[in-house]
Amino acid sequence: MLVEMRGVCKSFPGVRAVDGASFDLQAGELHALVGENGAGKSTLIKILTGVYEADKGEITLSGRPVSFRQPTDAQRAGIAAIYQEFTLVPALTVSANIFLGHEETSRGLLDHSRERALTGRLLGRLGVAIDPDARVAELSVAHQQLVEIARALARDARVLVMDEPTAALAPREVGHLFGVLRELAADGIGIIFISHRLDEVLSMAHRITVIRDGVTLTSRKVDEFSRNVLIEQMVGRPIEQEYPKEKVPAGDVRFEVRLLSGGSVEDVSFYARQGEILGIAGLMGAGRTELAQLIFGALRKTSGEVLVDGQRVKIDTPRDAIRSGICLLTEDRKAHGLMLKASARDNFALPSLKSWSRLTWIDRHLELNRFAGRVRDLGIRLSGPDQPVEELSGGNQQKLLVARWLETNSRIILFDEPTRGIDVGAKYEMYLLIGRLVTQGKVVIVISSELPELLGICDRILVMRKGQLSGEITNVPRATQAEIMAMAV
Repeated sequence: MLVEMRGVCKSFPGVRAVDGASFDLQAGELHALVGENGAGKSTLIKILTGVYEADKGEITLSGRPVSFRQPTDAQRAGIAAIYQEFTLVPALTVSANIFLGHEETSRGLLDHSRERALTGRLLGRLGVAIDPDARVAELSVAHQQLVEIARALARDARVLVMDEPTAALAPREVGHLFGVLRELAADGIGIIFISHRLDEVLSMAHRITVIRDGVTLTSRKVDEFSRNVLIEQMVGRPIEQEYPKEKVPAGDVRFEVRLLSGGSVEDVSFYARQGEILGIAGLMGAGRTELAQLIFGALRKTSGEVLVDGQRVKIDTPRDAIRSGICLLTEDRKAHGLMLKASARDNFALPSLKSWSRLTWIDRHLELNRFAGRVRDLGIRLSGPDQPVEELSGGNQQKLLVARWLETNSRIILFDEPTRGIDVGAKYEMYLLIGRLVTQGKVVIVISSELPELLGICDRILVMRKGQLSGEITNVPRATQAEIMAMAV
């Protein structure tokens, strides 16, 4: 047994994040820690890695009691964490990042040649050829993640913690990462990983621990879980259908794109009907996000046109798109969708200020009433209108963005990765919300890397490759992931 955590408690002002939770990790084990957003997973892991100190409970490492006051204490003990937001320094080289803080020296001077040689060996162990002298800023996300792992190995980590390790990876990159993790586990390293992608959890983990409301519910071998049982354990209620779908007859064409080009996108044409959910699939770099940005005016187009209800609309900026009834829920809501330090109400009101402005002042009472109505309608959970957005869960942040765009009377709603980084319960609520939008006559376009999601909720799927449309699936109920991947590659 590498790690044992028993009766761990941690409270913050107004909330008990972890309430007597337990967790253990064996050498050579791939152990998944799952639960809804806010269940206490991240807090428990941050206690293990020295970010937080527990209020109560005990932690043992290889049978010896330990107490970490800061992350460097955990690192010295052989525990390394790799988060979604990498901690690499983009301007430094790969080798400099790997040995940052514990540099190799010779006679009191930095030994760069030894660092480069050791870096080559570490990366070779991970099965990847990366130039030790390359700048981290020049690497792909997948290669940056492997550099993070190499840095952990350089510090003789015995415990590796990974938070959403596949969130930004293409399927091929995911396969390579899992191969690396299996080899590390075979060498005796214990690996804890947090993921909302249940297919990956069920295929990768040796054991799964479920945490809910700060309490450990169960910890079992993976073959003792079915997908439905795992979901029910996580959300605390049975979910009869993982991908709920409203049956709405397809109507007239409401939205059309003709020979749109710009960035990596070249001559893309498609249409969307009222009453259908149109999906767009493709590998990372296929041009899906760029296509959405072109439609929304966030990326400059070089040619092509956009039509709403048969009328050509001029879109050069996001403001033009909003006026035309088009909105975009961005792939990275934290970087491009929300003002994290601002309140939920201010984030909601931003595009609609003219609706409740009178000359030079804003009718805050009307704004608050409109906000409260959308919160009730969409079931957004928050402590109050002035709560900072950064304190909301990922699912509630996403709902807030939907509320914002509904207030602008948007008719065409583009979702780019609508369920990225949110738990299975919040995903279910997002699918219900998308279904409601369709019944209200909205045109919904969903871009997603999760093929089961597209197959579960869409009526028609377009597939992109190298900036162009490479195929279309019209009979979605009979389609397979392999069929989509064949078009994507």
